[in-house]
Amino acid sequence: MTNAAPPRRNAGQRSVAARSATARGTAAGSVAARRPGARELAAQASRENILRAAVKVFARYGYEGGRVEKISRAAKSYDRMIYYYFGSKEALFIAVIEEIYRRFNEAEARLEIDADDPVGSLQTIVRFVWSYYCRNPEFITLLNVENLHRGKHISKSRRAGEYSSPTIGLLDGVLQSGMASGDFRPGLSARDVYLMIASLGYFYLSNRHTLSVFLNEQLETPAALAHWERFIIDAVMRQVSPALQPAHADGD
Repeated sequence: MTNAAPPRRNAGQRSVAARSATARGTAAGSVAARRPGARELAAQASRENILRAAVKVFARYGYEGGRVEKISRAAKSYDRMIYYYFGSKEALFIAVIEEIYRRFNEAEARLEIDADDPVGSLQTIVRFVWSYYCRNPEFITLLNVENLHRGKHISKSRRAGEYSSPTIGLLDGVLQSGMASGDFRPGLSARDVYLMIASLGYFYLSNRHTLSVFLNEQLETPAALAHWERFIIDAVMRQVSPALQPAHADGD
């Protein structure tokens, strides 16, 4: 007895089978396509975890003391992963400096600035800078570390210039609005006003321990910090006031 030949499929059945095979292939392809995405997300999370740990370790121990083993231990990772994601300890430190500036800009971007109220907006910027410094001591500490190295690491960053532009641009917009309305004196430079705000906050906080001993008073009490915030605001507002007559013009 001969075996019967399998029934031949008609065109409709062949079409359904083809679509089914295609669907299975597409589904398999979709799963395969999702896998790199999942791996990429995991890699990104691992890199960010190392970066967060490096911020804390470098802030505590400095560049020399912030050894790769300490960072990998703090990140609950492995030394080789630091080299895999960053290439070297120096590259990781550069990424840390970039990261703290990125965080600053990200926080600053959430500020609510009223273009029709330049006086209030300028005070908002001053308060933001001061409060950010107070709430993020690693920002001050890491900049101190990098300044001890004369900025040799951040000078190698290809992104360093990106982080100053938003801050200066925001401040410049407020100053331009105030000069146009007559609330601020003419000829103000966003660069100069920013340096004034940053230096008054930075110097106080980065030297608070030695100054507390030198002045025989605690500069970290809530009352002392609130007093200095008001002092910075008053100093900046006097500097931009239309009533102020500059001691000399640039170039004198």
